[in-house]
Order: sequence, then C-alpha cells, then structure tokens
Amino acid sequence: MRKRTVRSGLRLILAALLLIVLASFCHVGIADLFSLSDPAEMRMYRLGIFWAAAFGGYGVVLAAFGLVLPGDSRDAQVRVLPVFFMILGTVALFFYLLASSFDEPPRPERLQPGDTITI
Repeated sequence: MRKRTVRSGLRLILAALLLIVLASFCHVGIADLFSLSDPAEMRMYRLGIFWAAAFGGYGVVLAAFGLVLPGDSRDAQVRVLPVFFMILGTVALFFYLLASSFDEPPRPERLQPGDTITI
C-alpha cells in the first residue's frame, strides 16, 4: 500500500466534502456577501457541486490505486488516520447541517424592484 497516494486521495475526498458543505448550506451567505444575483448564486452552487464531484471522483480513484499498488520505503512515516478522522468529522458536520436545516423557518423571498413594504 502506498500511503502517500492514499493520503493524497483522502485529501481530495476531504476537499470534495468541504465543497459540498459550502455549496449546499452556505451558498446563500456567500451570495449575499458578494452581492450575487439569483442566477449567479445558482451558477456558484452548480460549479461547487461539479468541482466537488470531480475532486471526489479523482480522490477515490487515487486512493484505490494507492491501496492496490505496492508500498515504498518512504511510506513508513506517513499518517493516514488524521485525514480519515477529518473526513468522518466533515460527514458528521454535513449530516448535522442537514438535520438542522429541516427545522429552519423558510427564508423570505427577496423583494423585486417596485415592491412595497407595509409596516
């Protein structure tokens, strides 16, 4: 087993998970921060999911090849477990955010130009 290759694959999987969390749960906050329009917000969401899928797919292939290929003498000092625990933490964060999003009140619609506010 080539631990360096497995660790690189796990890092890519971790990056993909973080992109999924950001694109799924934080896209509204990021769009408000940069004053993006609704189509730009959707484009940012789609690009986040696309790149997460690309990173995750490449990470899985890289980790699988690292598991199959024979080891190297340099791999004795490489630690894989911390990255694995970070992946588990990110998956737990995703499910926590998913469960808490069900209890969240619906977000009010944005005002269109010409709409009035009655106080």
